Amino acid sequence: MNAREQILADIRTALSGGSGPAGSAPAVSGPAPAPGTAAPSSPASGGPAFSSASRPVARRHTVDDLIALFAERVADYRATVTHSPTASLSDAVAAALPAGASVIVAADLTVAVPGALVDDGTSGAADLDRIDAVVTGARVAIAETGTLVLDHGPGQGRRAITLVPDRHICIVRADQIVADVPDALAQLAPSVRAGRPLTWISGPSATSDIELSRVEGVHGPRTLIVIIAT
Repeated sequence: MNAREQILADIRTALSGGSGPAGSAPAVSGPAPAPGTAAPSSPASGGPAFSSASRPVARRHTVDDLIALFAERVADYRATVTHSPTASLSDAVAAALPAGASVIVAADLTVAVPGALVDDGTSGAADLDRIDAVVTGARVAIAETGTLVLDHGPGQGRRAITLVPDRHICIVRADQIVADVPDALAQLAPSVRAGRPLTWISGPSATSDIELSRVEGVHGPRTLIVIIAT
């Protein structure tokens, strides 16, 4: 049996709940349980493979904790995070724009952006490439992963306007921030049933495909600025 066949055999054994070679129990990685505590059950014993304690980040229930965690994770992606009272969002957007920048905004965006072009769906990729920045809202934000999700409903615009201009300013309300991906999927279920496209954004566009050298702006905006409205 070659290495490939051995790996596949081990996977089949693990999925079937059987034992390993010579009747040995499947190996379980990770630290040993503390004295006096029960070890987590395994698929072979019929119990769940993972408990809630194995999640990478504990659930945080308060709004302030969710905001803080989301801001931390977004910043980890080299995005810029700012906070603004809802009444001052226009000023916060203006501060995030370079002087003289051309701007397009999603239709139905509730924040005033003086001088901005309101997207009517007619601008093609070449037109959008000449625009410096886009301002949109979001459908939901995930604290655990620092991810924005757009379903391109009111205030979020077409997918094209969020992918072509070099700077994306995204406004997120504090009550749109959820703890983790399962919570986000629950919020997004109506959008999925309606067949709406979903765009998941974790930081500025970046790739390291060529010699592991990070290059930003290849697949979307080079600069992401998230404004959390509180």
